[in-house]
Formats: sequence, C-alpha cells, structure tokens
Amino acid sequence: MIRISQLKLKVGHTREELFEEIIHQAHGKRPVSWRIVRKSVDARKKPQLFYVYTIDAEFENEKKLLSAKKSKWTRSTVVKYRFPYNKKDGSGASSTEVSTIDRAVIVGMGPAGLFAALVLARAGFAPIVFERGDCVEKRSEIVEHFFESGELDEESNVQFGEGGAGTFSDGKLNTLVKDKFGRNHFVLKEFVKHGAPEEILYEAKPHIGTDILKDVVASIRKEIESLGGEVHFRTKVCDILCEKISGSVAERERAEAEKNLLMQDKQLTGLILEKEGVQAEYPCRNVIFAIGHSARDTFYMLHERELSMNPKAFAIGVRVEHPAHLINESQYGEGYPEEVPTASYKLTHQCKGTGRGIYSFCMCPGGYVVNSSSEKGRLCVNGMSYHDRAGHNSNTALITTVTPDDFPSDSPLAGLEFQRKYEELAYKIGNGKIPVQLFGDFLKNQMSTKLGKVTPSIKGEWQFANLHECLPDYVCASLEEGMRAFGHKIKGYDAEDTVFSGVETRTSSPLRMERNKQFESNIQGLFPCGEGAGYAGGITSAAMDGIKTAEAIAEKILTQN
Repeated sequence: MIRISQLKLKVGHTREELFEEIIHQAHGKRPVSWRIVRKSVDARKKPQLFYVYTIDAEFENEKKLLSAKKSKWTRSTVVKYRFPYNKKDGSGASSTEVSTIDRAVIVGMGPAGLFAALVLARAGFAPIVFERGDCVEKRSEIVEHFFESGELDEESNVQFGEGGAGTFSDGKLNTLVKDKFGRNHFVLKEFVKHGAPEEILYEAKPHIGTDILKDVVASIRKEIESLGGEVHFRTKVCDILCEKISGSVAERERAEAEKNLLMQDKQLTGLILEKEGVQAEYPCRNVIFAIGHSARDTFYMLHERELSMNPKAFAIGVRVEHPAHLINESQYGEGYPEEVPTASYKLTHQCKGTGRGIYSFCMCPGGYVVNSSSEKGRLCVNGMSYHDRAGHNSNTALITTVTPDDFPSDSPLAGLEFQRKYEELAYKIGNGKIPVQLFGDFLKNQMSTKLGKVTPSIKGEWQFANLHECLPDYVCASLEEGMRAFGHKIKGYDAEDTVFSGVETRTSSPLRMERNKQFESNIQGLFPCGEGAGYAGGITSAAMDGIKTAEAIAEKILTQN
C-alpha cells in the first residue's frame, strides 16, 4: 500500500476525477484499491478553493513505483488497534468466571465510560455501568423540555446522561493526542460502524453532530448489552466503601505505590448506589470513575474519602455569535461554492493589558448556543451543531485561562467553587435565562436593550443583561482587547451587534485526580478516567482514555483471578 500526499483538486470535483488523478500520479497505472486517508480545504488562494487529499492506494509492483523517488509517496503503515486482554475461549464464551466483587464496574457513560464498556464487553468481561442520568432517548426529551420551559432536571440534562456532555455539543472528533497504538482510528471506526457518516474517518476536522450522535450512542449501548454487559440508568453513586490495607500486604503495596509515585493505603470494597430514592450497597473492588467534568457532588464525595486530587487550570469566558455567511466569506472569499463545509476558525491573542491569552474554543459552525446548566441556581453555556451545520449563525467560546493562583483557596475543589461563583452570577443577572449582550454594549459596560443584525441562535430561554456582572474584570478586559485583535483577522468579527452569551465555564475539569502508571488512584481499585478526572479534553480523547483505562482494569482482573 502506497500513501500519496498533497493530491489537490478544485472544490466541486467528482469522485471519478479524484480516481483519474490518482492514475495520473501513478503514470497511468490503475490502483487495485484505494481509500481517502485525509481531506482538507485549501483556501489560501481564495476565491479559488481546493480539496487536498492524502490517499492510500494499492498497486501491483509497488516497489518499482516507490523507486521513482516521488517525495509525496511513501509506504503506508496503518496501525490497527487490538485490545490486549481477552477472557473468551475460542467459542466466544467466557474462559473464566469472575466473581461479582471482581467484575469491572464503570461509573458514568460519557465517551470514556462508553468505550471502556465496549472494549471490555467484547473481551468477555461483562462490565456493569452505572449512569446517574437517563438513556439518550429519554434524556433528549428531558433536555428539550428544559430548553422550552427552563425546568432543570439535576440528574439528567445537557451534562449528565448517556453519551455525556459531548452528546449535546458539536460532536467534534479532532484531537491532538498522540496515537501510535491506533486507538483514535478505532474510536472513529466504531462511530461509523454504529451509524456515523464515513467521512469522519478522513475529514481534517471530523464531526458527527448532535442529531446523529444520539443514535450512535444508543447503538453502542445495545452492543454492550448484547455481549453480556449491563447498563443501569438513573443510578447514582452516592458514596464509596473502602477498607484499610494493613500488615505485610500494606507494606508490599506501599512499596509498589512509591515506585509509581502514589501511596496506596486503602482498598475499594463497594459503592453506595441510589435509585428512585432508595440507597443500596454494591460490593466491588474494580471501578472506573468516568464521571465527566460536571459531577461536582461526586468530586466532593471523593475528596471527603481522601482520593488524591489537585486543582487544575481551565478557562472561562463567553459564547460569541456571528452570521455563518460572514465567517464563510472570510475563510473562503465572496461567492464561495455551496458544497464547501460551513467554515470554522481558530483564533488566539496574547493580551497586553492583562498579560493573559484569549482564544477561541469549541467552535461550532452553523450551530447554536446551548444552556448547559446542571445545578439549580447556576447557569453556564456551551455550543452545539447538527450534522449539516446549517444554522444561521456560527458560534465559538472566547475564553481566558484561569489557574489555581486565581482560585479562592488552595483546596483541590477551589476551581470548582470558582466556576460556581460566576455561574451563580450569570443565573442571577439573567433571571434564570441565558444572559445576552451585544459587543458594543459590552464595551460601554451597559445592558443591551435591542438586537442589531444578528439574531441569537440559542437553545433555551435568554434575556438581555450586562455580562460584566458575571465575569472577572481581567476576563472582560481580555475579551475587549481580543475582539479588537480578531477584527483585524476576520472582517466584521468585532462588529458592535455581535452577540455575547454567558457564561462559558465548563471548558474542562477544574481538577485532576491522581493516578499511577497502572491508572489506579491512591485508593486501590479506583481508576479515575476521562475528562472529569482531568485526563482528556473532548469526545475522542476521552474515549481513548476510557480504552486505556479499560486495558488497565482488565489486566488487574485477570491477575486477581
């Protein structure tokens, strides 16, 4: 298989024209087979637009073709991911029985928990998943009701429920995580297998969209259940049970922990679960905590049980909306062809006034601003898109990094309290609705009273407010300077009728749960995982971390048995 890079054709070409170009590049030789590895838009010579491809093609006598020393041709090496542990015999049956207490348990069914459960189920470990929210079908109904009425279900909402927070986002799948084991491509292939469009395998900026992602998530859950896994919705982990490790065993474990830079003196023995108001004990000693970045009550509980964790930097700011056509014209030029994808962008600026950076994050082309609150009396926003990205506006978070130096104390939970403070202010100034302000009024530090040319595309109720009242002064100053700087990069970006919505606080987890090289915390048997634990930053990276953590827990279970 030969990899051909930098193959460029004008936007609007056909698949047959792409095939003919491959033949042309191969001096008339027809490939036995071929596939697109990567596809991106080149708009550097706008209004002339091109698609740039990387192609894997199989030819006869490939050695001779490669000897032509084409700089854009290399030998293709595709790494296929394989889960390294298996409890099944040749017939597909479980080769050894696992006692209930040693069964793999997963708390949370966002991307990390979902993929941990999937690979464990396929390997015969019959995992059991506890998710505090609803299945994605029921959850979707509850979320839509919240958007229409403002009535928040604190257990099942934009943050909690099957699929996690990513289900009600843009469904972006790009990641910067290194992937020498093929986990990233495995995640994308599984999404396609369960109903996602095939182009996510090669698009430079792949995304699924909330409308399709819901069905994909449900399909993966059904496969997990068909393989012997269990999924329990509306089942919340209220507490954990532990016992002290004592005697010579403790000494051995302590020595091992020191080698991994994490002291362990407790063993997890069970969970306290709550379902329909009734609490019950569930004995277990191997649990993946993939709880997401908004499970604040669980963070508090784990802190009280002395799980090792530290505060972590994250970022806060606002959502900014522009007409999608304005962004398209900036990126593609006037008169751009309809077949190009709705344009995205990435902006950064180092502010001279505050000394802080400001940057765009989670940009949603043709998308919506979403009320993503999960606690009563507190309000935060996020962005989402459907697969077609056909909304009138494009939005992004414009955010500034905050560090533990900005937090009110040195507690591991100080970042969480920082988030809550500004979410409470946002709820207050918006009377429970998303507070909205035009950029021109933001500059004047006054509440807006009417819209300009930009009509907000918002899921949830909103009203005018002054966002200075729910953001730190240095964030407001960074937004003012950053918007002016970005106006020099995208014409019209800093127009006075640009719509701000606040506040964006859930950009990532405000803490990190410590874990050793075996992915265990200082409490034996408790495996922190995913975005909530501080080890991921999006759907794909969370799914990959879930797979890695599943590998670790599978190895331990097999060792125990």
